[in-house]
Amino acid sequence: MTTASASRSPSAAFAPGPPGVPLLGNLPALRHDRIRIFLDAADTYGDVVRFQFGPGPRHVAHLLRHPDHIKYVFVDAAERFTKQTPGLDAIRPVLGNGLLTSEGDFWRRQRRIAQPAFHKQRIAAFAGVMVRAADELVDGWMRRPRPDAPVDVADEMMRLALRIVTETLLGTDVPIDAAATAGALDFILEDTRKNLTRILKIPRSVPTPDNRRFLEAVAVLDREVLRIIEHRRKARETGTDLVSMLMAARDPETGEGMTDRQLRDEVMTMFAAGHETTANALAWTFYLLSTHPDVRRRARAEVFRVLGDRLPDFGDLAALDLVGRVFQESMRLYPPAWMISRRAAEDDIVAGYTIPRDSLVLLSPYVTHRHTAYWENPEGFDPDRFAGGALARMPRFAYFPFGGGARQCIGSSFAMVEGTLVLATILRRVRLDLIPGQTIEPEPGITLRPRDGISMRVVPEPLPS
Repeated sequence: MTTASASRSPSAAFAPGPPGVPLLGNLPALRHDRIRIFLDAADTYGDVVRFQFGPGPRHVAHLLRHPDHIKYVFVDAAERFTKQTPGLDAIRPVLGNGLLTSEGDFWRRQRRIAQPAFHKQRIAAFAGVMVRAADELVDGWMRRPRPDAPVDVADEMMRLALRIVTETLLGTDVPIDAAATAGALDFILEDTRKNLTRILKIPRSVPTPDNRRFLEAVAVLDREVLRIIEHRRKARETGTDLVSMLMAARDPETGEGMTDRQLRDEVMTMFAAGHETTANALAWTFYLLSTHPDVRRRARAEVFRVLGDRLPDFGDLAALDLVGRVFQESMRLYPPAWMISRRAAEDDIVAGYTIPRDSLVLLSPYVTHRHTAYWENPEGFDPDRFAGGALARMPRFAYFPFGGGARQCIGSSFAMVEGTLVLATILRRVRLDLIPGQTIEPEPGITLRPRDGISMRVVPEPLPS
């Protein structure tokens, strides 16, 4: 039986954890292999593991692996755990005070305003954009001078996801500088990843070359987003894109709308998160399908059984059961948001172990999704583990690629629809085969990207006669 409690207890003790070095604790090990240190520690020390990433209580962190403990932080005692964490502090200069980073009454107000834009009927209206973008991406592959030349699927999925989020979030009548936007996001995420494990963190206000490039990249994103907002403010008619919906939305309790600054922060959050996370999930999915051709054949057979010779639409999602489970299983093995952190606002106890005030708690889908108590052959790729409503019979937080509780990702349904429809659209026309000789490894930053990309060959597949 696992327990979590807010009361102090004489029996509470420090959780076990890996030994570190003087002053820096486990920080040097974290810089070498961020994923392996957490997996090995959980395997060695159990469901609650203590780390020290520098001197003092603010550098104490506890990895919580058990679903009950994750539920405690997300649901039962959510008010005791804040989002004032190094990862979110690092990305606040970009996202501002949007849904991902804000807290308290302000967050609740923004969530109430934004929620209607993600209702089922709104997402259904975007299905055509997702399918058309994926189908035209395949057209582009086929029109290359050498259609059999390898493509970097990680880059291709970033390009596809950027187009989808641009058209659904911003609309099609105001073009953005896609190359500059993608380059800015790439640099911001990579520099943030490196900054999180630096022993000496230099404030962004110090004009180092990296800091100047970081601020320039933020300025590029600001320019594009604010130009869209200005265009929408001047438009006579309300569009069907998410920006227009957010601008027209009102808090059902107060009747208030969003200021331009609030709009900027919410649009930036949805733009960055909606582009980056789904792209990574899709890239990992095509990698897994290439290494498991039997699953790929079954998924493609389902696509043709459901669709025949037509493209998919929103109404096909329920029938595309295996395709959806493929995407779910990919996010089990390679969850885009691989690590979620909170900071303890007060002293607490989890499973009999002290969680000091100001310390961090780390909740890792990547680690929990490999918990052998809940997942048979956890490193294996098996979409059938989600068949027949199996997930509903498991503890709620044995699987949490989108977080959970009141703070669960507002775009989770959007992402599942996009992932399933894009997979079905591409599978009906081509096979993506992994180029031999590569070492495919995850790069754990703010999101879980494939380090060095994924080089694959596009192989046309005949349509059924």
